[in-house]
Amino acid sequence: MRPIATSFLAVALLVSAAHAQNTCDPHTYGAKADGKTKDTAAIQKAIDTCAPEGSGKHGTVVLKGGTFVSAPLTLRSNLTLSIAEGAKLLGSRDLDDYPIREDAKWRRVALIHADHVTNLHITGGGVIDGSGDVFWEMARTHRVVGDTSGSSGWPRPMLLDITESQHLTFDHITLQNSPMYNFTFFFCDGIKIDHAIIRNPAKTGPNTDGIDPFSSKNIEISNVDIDTGDDDIALKSGLPGRDDKFAPVEHVYIHDSVFRHGHGLSIGSELGGGINDVRVENIVMENTDAGVRIKSNRGRGNDIHDLHYKNIRMTGVGQPIQITEYYPKAPEPGTDTAKPMDEHTPRFHDITLEDITATGAKDPLITGIPEYPVRNLLLKNVSIQGEKGLVIRNAEVTMQNVTIKPASGDAILRQEGAVIVTK
Repeated sequence: MRPIATSFLAVALLVSAAHAQNTCDPHTYGAKADGKTKDTAAIQKAIDTCAPEGSGKHGTVVLKGGTFVSAPLTLRSNLTLSIAEGAKLLGSRDLDDYPIREDAKWRRVALIHADHVTNLHITGGGVIDGSGDVFWEMARTHRVVGDTSGSSGWPRPMLLDITESQHLTFDHITLQNSPMYNFTFFFCDGIKIDHAIIRNPAKTGPNTDGIDPFSSKNIEISNVDIDTGDDDIALKSGLPGRDDKFAPVEHVYIHDSVFRHGHGLSIGSELGGGINDVRVENIVMENTDAGVRIKSNRGRGNDIHDLHYKNIRMTGVGQPIQITEYYPKAPEPGTDTAKPMDEHTPRFHDITLEDITATGAKDPLITGIPEYPVRNLLLKNVSIQGEKGLVIRNAEVTMQNVTIKPASGDAILRQEGAVIVTK
């Protein structure tokens, strides 16, 4: 992953050198920062003035000295948005302020959004708050079981939504109370998130994924502290039947971070474009529903490979390993037969889990489909202590120094198609 880090360093140096060129304060354009008045127009004017479209000049907009209430803001290329420590950008509570995106009707325009930009930086030590409780109540009221968007005809905005953009850096910032996903990226290249805090209620904030890069590449996520109501991080590459185009997620490095509640570190389930070259290292998970979570299903997958996890420490995590080509639920053992394969058959292979420890677990599992079992999966230096043993079905697993200690029953629960090699 060195090329990614080197690339980000070069961009950071160029951006840093340009920061002094132009600094804008929304107060100059009439912002009140009183926590009541909508400052949308003043903040947007500062953005447009500080980083005029096509100028090539880098500008910095600084929010400081209060709470800035705002409807959606459109960010530009060559822009730093600095929300100072003690300051807050607070999303409007008026649903009408968030129009439905014409290019993606399953979601509304986000509080912070940008399309086709480059060299964007958000920093400062302050807070971005999405006033999410209004939207969570709406989602609960109109919930439909099985709805993949979590909105069932009542789309919600994301907190931050960036599309088809490059060289995006976010550091020393807190995102909280998002209406839906927090950091969201679609078809982006070059994403760095470092020293970020994400806070959403674990029980009452539905679909509040922490960081979701869709069909994006060259991603580094480090030193993040996430406590949320859905996937802490989810890597996705498109849902067949909903999305018009697909591209893989690739070249991802996630490291040195803490997940406190949520659904763990997920790959999938929407993997229509596939995923490859993911490295996950030095992660602590506490009381999340799942840990290492790789999930898809027939009609939702593609080629999923070259995934490597190392030094993951989990306490109170329900499913420390959840690798399944049957998401969200597998049929009863012995009741499924191989189906014809197509482009979106999930194909999991070449996956390594090394130096993994979990205590207080429930039921780890590895389940593939009969037409394409999970292949070349290595478990090395893995220790899991919990209620049940490890289920393995339709999977070829190599184990090296693996210890599974269930409260009762067998350590390994072999089902059909389980091929286990112990070294």
